Amino acid sequence: MPIILTEKAAGEVKRIVAEQQQQPSAQLPEKIYLRMRVVGGGCSGFQHKLDLDPQVNPKLDEIFEMHGVPVAIDKRSLMYLDGVTVDFHDEIARRGFSISNPNAKTTCGCGSSFSM
Repeated sequence: MPIILTEKAAGEVKRIVAEQQQQPSAQLPEKIYLRMRVVGGGCSGFQHKLDLDPQVNPKLDEIFEMHGVPVAIDKRSLMYLDGVTVDFHDEIARRGFSISNPNAKTTCGCGSSFSM
């Protein structure tokens, strides 16, 4: 498995999906994927992106299931994400998802971008 999605992160993804599906105007399919990708940008060259995505392309995406959460990663991003851990923090000073990439050679000061 190239990435690790912690139980805490998976629980938060499930909570967000359930909340969005409860909205009266929501026209979401039953299966929604956590899409993880790497895009160019930031002061160090690359950024991690997490999104919810109702669609996958079997030719371009690898699909994983972790703690009941379907995860989609495009094959190009997959080569940058080997060994990555996605976690969720819910403390007073820090709330949100974090991505720890052991392959990153450097990160920027704010921690939102990295270089390989």
